[in-house]
Amino acid sequence: MSDSKTTTTPADKTAGADYSKGLEGVVAAETSLSLVDGKNSRLFYRGISIHELAQQSNFAETIYLLWNGKLPSAEELLNFQKEIAAERPVQKEVLEVLKCIPLSAHPMAVLRTMTSVLGTFDSEADARDPEANRRKAIRLVAKFPTLIAAFYRLREGKEIVAPQQSLSLAEDFYYMMQGRQPDMEMERALDAYLILLADHGLNASTFAGRVTVATQSDIYSAVTSAVGTLKGDLHGSANQRAMEMILEIGKPEKAEDYIKNLLAQKKKVMGFGHRIYKTQDPRAVAFRKIAEDMCKKAGDDTWMDISNRVEKYMWDTKQIPCNVDFFSASVLYVLGFPVDFFTTVFAASRVAGWTAHIIEQMLDNRLIRPAAAYKGPMDQHYIPVEKR
Repeated sequence: MSDSKTTTTPADKTAGADYSKGLEGVVAAETSLSLVDGKNSRLFYRGISIHELAQQSNFAETIYLLWNGKLPSAEELLNFQKEIAAERPVQKEVLEVLKCIPLSAHPMAVLRTMTSVLGTFDSEADARDPEANRRKAIRLVAKFPTLIAAFYRLREGKEIVAPQQSLSLAEDFYYMMQGRQPDMEMERALDAYLILLADHGLNASTFAGRVTVATQSDIYSAVTSAVGTLKGDLHGSANQRAMEMILEIGKPEKAEDYIKNLLAQKKKVMGFGHRIYKTQDPRAVAFRKIAEDMCKKAGDDTWMDISNRVEKYMWDTKQIPCNVDFFSASVLYVLGFPVDFFTTVFAASRVAGWTAHIIEQMLDNRLIRPAAAYKGPMDQHYIPVEKR
């Protein structure tokens, strides 16, 4: 109605907090899992630098650290690895559901759907005791690579490769995708990728998972929410978009003009900028070295040369640093992962952090229910339909 007016209601004044678009700067939870130190460009899992973990640990040990608050003994790690390995196979019925999904579906949409399907086949899905939640977390971490690889093989018209319990998480993931085991350097590169992306504070997908489970929903519903959130271009799929950009550039000498044109059109350069890190993303630093090593191993520096030129141009002209998505994209590409599967690999890593946060939320739960500042019309009245 043209004469409507906008007012602030008394209820707005009782919300008790200033409005922050996108909840920027709002502390919405306490966590003991990871510290994202944007000011000093550092990231810690349970107090340990991610650089130390990426160089010296493995993904299974990092998961144990996140879930248990300490590094495992040799025996604890061995038993934990066996627990995860035993849960890698996926039920025949679940695979039958997977085979019904159109091969044209986006891999992240498939993973979102299959996460929910896993919950329907788990007799403990609604159990809320800590031990049941731990078992479900193990199943999710174990089965994500199996499902991702199975859909890839189906899409390629190839036979599904069954998991091998004797292999590490990274080895087995690569093996199920490619049908052959990776060499040591490739395994270490993939292992480092999985470690570096395992957790990152209260990011969008982790927050979505905590919001879901805070309603006393189940862990599968919470992880399904997280997968759906990670699918977005402003979160997980930025690594896919970054590689698509690099491939479109094609040659190093075209990099500067390509980015200049993007900026002139006021379009986002994927893989650059971060809500928290303003100088550099510590994960990007680690991935730059891994990408350099993998490109040299492959005997083709093209993607690295393009990336270096894009990074330099963005810093020289905009002072915007690259983020984790930029160089990690080249790592996955050289490892042979299809570009549209990049975000599923991200999910196979981040599910470790999601489940850790979900369990942490359950242990000290309060329904997450922020207020909204109403800015619509007031003092309106209902008009019968025949008089409108």
